[in-house]
Amino acid sequence: MESLYDKYGGFETVSKVVHGFYDKVLASDSLKPYFEGMDTQRLIDHQTKFFCDIMGGPVAFEGRTLAQIHANMSVTESAFSEVAELLEETFEDFGVEADDIGTLMGIVSDVKEQIVQ
Repeated sequence: MESLYDKYGGFETVSKVVHGFYDKVLASDSLKPYFEGMDTQRLIDHQTKFFCDIMGGPVAFEGRTLAQIHANMSVTESAFSEVAELLEETFEDFGVEADDIGTLMGIVSDVKEQIVQ
């Protein structure tokens, strides 16, 4: 069975999706404050590896847990929901099929308790 990673073009496509996603996130007045003072390129690199991993690609995501990363960020329910909406919108922008978006958003939903405080 073909992985989502391979189905959508591998690392190059995942990287473009993540860059597009962060363009949307950083354009949001309500989300931008969460990223002030962060090394955005490093964050994008980590997020790209994370998505490659959950899409079945050869890049294994390693590092701190999502709970550790978000521990001091005070992420709210509404911020998480907005990020999820922007992510879903980005997948749609890049032609990801609805069933595959559902699979990926299910994974995102499953990690919500590690992110929202």
